[in-house]
Amino acid sequence: MGLLDTILGKLGFGHTAAAAAPAAAPAAAPGNAAASSTSSAAPLAPTVPLVDVVSKLDTLAQANPEKLNWKVSIVDLLKLLSLDSSFAARKQLAGELGCPAAKMGDSAQMNLWLHKTVLQKLADNGGNVPPELLRG
Repeated sequence: MGLLDTILGKLGFGHTAAAAAPAAAPAAAPGNAAASSTSSAAPLAPTVPLVDVVSKLDTLAQANPEKLNWKVSIVDLLKLLSLDSSFAARKQLAGELGCPAAKMGDSAQMNLWLHKTVLQKLADNGGNVPPELLRG
């Protein structure tokens, strides 16, 4: 299991998928044929349940004795999730996510790339990451 998978797991990605699937099934089975044909396409869009990333991370930040700003810092994001935030761990995560070699040689550039990429991966997996946090 990679570090990104650990991050996703700590934020509850995957845990709500099993719970959400049974709830969606009854709503997708109306009695008439016309509704059935249109509803067969509808379940494809919401296959990834929405995870309230902002709320979860803000709650962790408020409960943490350190003043951590996960919205701008990959180190703070990892600390909030009780994960290793060392340079070696961040470099491993950057390698896992395909960080360009030019950025890997500059820790500040790698951290900026890594923060944006991790937030984008959270959004790609069903997290509600605000667009302003995804812009670089």
